[in-house]
Amino acid sequence: MSALVVDDLDVWFGEGEDRVDAVRGATFTVEEGHSFGLVGESGSGKSTVLRAITGLAPTWSGTLEVNGRRLGPRRDRAFYATVQMVFQDPYASLHPRHSVDTVLTETLHLHGVRDTNRRIPELLEQVGLGPSFRFRYPHQLSGGQRQRVAIARALAPEPSILLLDEPTSALDVSVQAEILNLLSDLRAERGLTYLMVSHDLAVVGHMCSRIAVMSEGRIVEVMSVEDMRAMRPRHDYTRRLLAASLGYKRADPEDLRTDP
Repeated sequence: MSALVVDDLDVWFGEGEDRVDAVRGATFTVEEGHSFGLVGESGSGKSTVLRAITGLAPTWSGTLEVNGRRLGPRRDRAFYATVQMVFQDPYASLHPRHSVDTVLTETLHLHGVRDTNRRIPELLEQVGLGPSFRFRYPHQLSGGQRQRVAIARALAPEPSILLLDEPTSALDVSVQAEILNLLSDLRAERGLTYLMVSHDLAVVGHMCSRIAVMSEGRIVEVMSVEDMRAMRPRHDYTRRLLAASLGYKRADPEDLRTDP
């Protein structure tokens, strides 16, 4: 069963001469329980796709379906009980004057959960934080701990789909693997479906089974991670993107030699 269907999605900002087409004709599906990646350069439209799904980008056309239900212009409580998003920057996504307890309590109340004294310790345990973190404030947490709180907040309504917008790019390299392993474990334990945006092909290769490559607002290729690892792209842009991900390659001296 397809948990998420995106078909011929266009997203734009502004009107008339000021209109900017951020996403054009995007089409892909994410099967239930799978993890799907959107990759590409900055400005390629990856995060805009997520914002259209969540209703944060209001001007769009095409078809969006979640668990077989077609989405309209508005998102209701039932949608947000099913789909949650983890944002890129854990420093900006948490209110600096709200404790972890306040963040999670407000989220649980919004979704009709009143037994917060039971649920909050459970959520903290699920993301690898002990009960001592419950009454701390964001400035008392490391970047990785903040992102764990953000993940706990996303898990609060017990969604089946998580949208991950570069969830580790703002973290130190030493912490990134911990968060990615946490997300992998949560997906396995809870049968979650992930749609992940990243510019880091190594991250996508670790987390996802299929990827869509975006360039200038369009999906130029959908491929398996096995094909990505084996360097078997079909599109020239994908080939250049994969080559760039390998880093600097020293030129062969023979290639630099010129005739006298």
